[in-house]
Formats: sequence, C-alpha cells, structure tokens
Amino acid sequence: MDVWKTTCLVAGGGPAGMMLGYLLARSGVSSVVVEKHGDFFRDFRGDTVHPSTTDLMHELGILDEFLRQVPHQRREQLGIGLKGQTFDLVDFRHLPTACKYVAFMPQWDFLNFLADKAKQYSSFRLEMNTEVTGLLWNSDRVVGATAQTADGPVEIHADLVVACDGRSSVIRDQSGLPLKEFPMPIDVLWFRLPRDASAPETLGYLGEGQIIIAINRGDYLQCGAIIDKDSFERLKAEGLPAFRSSVGAAAPFLATSLKALTDWNQVMLLSVRANRLRTWWLPGLLCIGDAAHAMSPVGGIGVNYAIADAVAAANALAGPLRNGQIGDKDLRAVQRRREAPTKLAQRLQGAQTAKLARMRKKAPPMWMVRLLSRSAPTKRLLGRIMGLGFRREHIHTTEQPVDLRRLETPEES
Repeated sequence: MDVWKTTCLVAGGGPAGMMLGYLLARSGVSSVVVEKHGDFFRDFRGDTVHPSTTDLMHELGILDEFLRQVPHQRREQLGIGLKGQTFDLVDFRHLPTACKYVAFMPQWDFLNFLADKAKQYSSFRLEMNTEVTGLLWNSDRVVGATAQTADGPVEIHADLVVACDGRSSVIRDQSGLPLKEFPMPIDVLWFRLPRDASAPETLGYLGEGQIIIAINRGDYLQCGAIIDKDSFERLKAEGLPAFRSSVGAAAPFLATSLKALTDWNQVMLLSVRANRLRTWWLPGLLCIGDAAHAMSPVGGIGVNYAIADAVAAANALAGPLRNGQIGDKDLRAVQRRREAPTKLAQRLQGAQTAKLARMRKKAPPMWMVRLLSRSAPTKRLLGRIMGLGFRREHIHTTEQPVDLRRLETPEES
C-alpha cells in the first residue's frame, strides 16, 4: 500500500475543507485535501455566500478577483411572495462589511476558485477521486487515515486529521465521537426549472399549503419545495401533476416553467438533518463544518458557519502545526471558539424550521407580513444575524515561507 505523509490531512473538499486547506497552505503548513469525487460539480448545494464570507475574501485581498471571476447574483434584501405581492423582510444594506449583500452562485464555482488560489502554494495538494475509508491510530491518538484512490488504497500519515466530509462523515463515524440529533419536521425537494426573464427576484413564495424557494442562476432557477418530513414517497404516489399544481399555486410565475418537470428523477430529496457533536476532537483529530454540526437549510447559513469554522481552525492551529507542536489544547480551543455561536444558530434555526412547518399549513396574515416588511430595525437585525452570524471570524494567519523539508510527494514517501 502506498503511503503519503503530510502535516495536515483535510478530508472533504467542501467549503470548510477548501478554505482550511487554502489558509493552512498560505501559512506554510503542508496540507493535503482529499475529495472523493472527481470534480466539485454537485447540484442542489448551498448557493449563498454571505457578507461574513465575502469580508474574509476581502481580508485575504482576493475579493475583487473573486467577484470578477465568479458569476453571481446580488441581493441586498431578501423577502417572500404572498398572494401576488412581494415583501422584503431581511436587509443587508447597513452591515459594516465590504459587500452589503448576499451573493448567489453555484457552489462548484466558489470551490474551484478557492482550489485555484490554494494551488499557488507548494505546500498544498488537492487529491480528487480519493475517498477516506478509515482512521489510523497509534494507541488512542489519530495519526492519519486510509483512503481509496483511482489507483488503489493508500495510507495518509498526518500530524492532524480534520474531518470536513459533511453530514454523513465517515471520519466522524469512525471516531466514535457522540452525536446529538435534533428532530426536524421538514424535508426539501430540489429541482431545476427554466427561468423566464420576467421572473421576480423574491427568494421564497407561500401559498396553498406550499413554500417554494427560487434561486436565480441566470438562465435557470434552482427551486426547492418544503415538504413534511418523510413524505416524499406519498407525494410521488399522488403523482407529478399534483406536485406541479401545488408548486404553481404558491408561485404562479412558475406555471409555464413547470412543464419542463416531467419525471421524478429530476427531483432530488434533501433529508433535513440537524445535529451536533458533544466533543469535536480527539488527539490528532478535529471535526468542523457539517461533520461537527449539520445545520438546517433555513437562512442558507450552513456554508458560512462551516467557513467560519475553517478560519477559526486555521487561526488556532497554523502556528502549532508549523512548529510540530499540535496538542489537545489547540483542538479544544477551536471548539470553544465555535461551539457557542453554532448552538445559538441551531436553536434559532430550530424555531424557524418549526415555524416553516406551521406556515405550510397556514400562511401568516397579510397584516403581519406588511408590518414586518415596514419595520426597518427588524429587517436590519435579521440582516445582521443572517449576514454575519453570531460570531464573526477574521483572518489572523499570515503568508509564511514554505519549509520544503516538510513536503513529501507520494513518490518520495
């Protein structure tokens, strides 16, 4: 079996993994990011890049390049459509940030941009088509992982393994760390529809027992339909025409586009989960992002909390990793930094998810929606919570000269 060696093994090439790999490599830490797929093209992922994340790009000095290279849609306010009217409910225009808006973009474009920036550093390696299959142990300490590549199995020895492999994390399951699940009353069905140029820009639509999300991706809409938990099979039994009719009732402007939805294979089920590890680390191992705390899709904040985890981890760990002195206290510090804002966000999401489930049965009265849309302080507060989260992270790592003695290729090891 081939053996690779690195200082930090990052398992998973999602937002947390790519940001962490980039920041560590930028700091002179030998890092390998492994991603089980051959590319980042996975539809129906989170598309929102919030002001907290664009501010991090600004601090890194790459924001202008990012916005110039990556096609995106900008929304300074978010709201809902109800009974043929639209109401803005979340306002980002007054945030103390470089970008006072949410940017909507396909996540694969975001990940490809981060990968290209990271590849500029000789201390960075990205291994695609490489799936982590287990952990390597020395007594009670994690010392690396096993993985399957296109050319066969490998062992990857590392001073630290960071699990960024999502809500179905293999590393988390292998670690034995206890996971607490929170009940969720909804699931989401995702599907694409052609976009008409006259389509409104409101993100969510309510009506006739249905809640619809419509994200502008230029020539098409990424749409989501909120359904009761575990009700997808029942909906399929009722038939696709009934589903199209319910979606069109909530968002009438989709009536023509819905004709393109001809098969249930065009519809993807997102089983909504929310959970959190009680302890995010073991000696030699750290879990962040969805591997540590799966978030509800409400507010689209999960991606941005995962990126904040990565920044906090890089801030705390780059120095110890570079000096070869990573210890339990360093890993504990990452959890202490990120656990409280994560708990607050999950509690708020839990309340909002329950509210969404109720709103499917009974839409809020128009007077209440009008009142909220006219309350500037409420809209600004919601914009701050959604746009910045409960604890902002900032870039404290700096570019360091690469210590070539700590870099080893698979052929050298």
